[in-house]
Amino acid sequence: MQFSANLGFLWADLRLPDAIRAAKAAGFDAVECHWPYAFDAAEVRAALNETGLRMLGLNTVRGDVAAGENGLSALPGREADARSAIDAALAYAVAIGAANIHVMAGFAEGVKAHETFVENLRYACAGAAVQDVSILIEPLNHYDAPGYFLQTTAQAIDIIAQVAAPNLKLMFDCYHVQLMEGDLSHKLPSLAPYIGHIQFASVPDRGTPDHGEVNFAHVFSVITQMGYDAPLGAEYKPKGPTDQTLAWLPLFK
Repeated sequence: MQFSANLGFLWADLRLPDAIRAAKAAGFDAVECHWPYAFDAAEVRAALNETGLRMLGLNTVRGDVAAGENGLSALPGREADARSAIDAALAYAVAIGAANIHVMAGFAEGVKAHETFVENLRYACAGAAVQDVSILIEPLNHYDAPGYFLQTTAQAIDIIAQVAAPNLKLMFDCYHVQLMEGDLSHKLPSLAPYIGHIQFASVPDRGTPDHGEVNFAHVFSVITQMGYDAPLGAEYKPKGPTDQTLAWLPLFK
């Protein structure tokens, strides 16, 4: 089993290039991040080259965070901002060799929001295809992100089918899916054709995978049986210094 360190949460106290080096030292096989834009892409690429780690993905910007925004691509009337965010994410992904871009939907609801998201995803997929980059969409649970447009895997699959782009995939976050839908052992294999990346954290506290209500030893075995062999994203919130929360890593590798 291979694992990717999500540097949005792990080693968040370090500069991104140093967090990449810390992930390598800890034994991770890849890295991913949330919003790397404050760091020079050449410096990030140099750290990736130095460590030999792949950057699996990054997010489009949230928008006006002070105003409570959490993504732009499902917001009617904000198409120009959404596409500017997509363009910036794609340019940064290409510069650092990232494989995927998570296009964040934002807080919205209704038919117009759905139509706006679909059209912005078509725009994202067309641009990303030229660069051999995949676009991901991720349902978020309504406890952590009340009002987020995309909340369930069924909704995501419907959107993927409507966009009909081969480089649009589902980001299956076990933490969010367990809170909203449960039944991970059946959902993962049934959704395998749509999945572009898998993330995990304990439920309900979003901590390390060696505790909580989900038996991740079993879930990881299901993922292996699916034939999925890409690194799984450790997107948990460390309780204390990240290096002191890694006892789970050798247990599952």
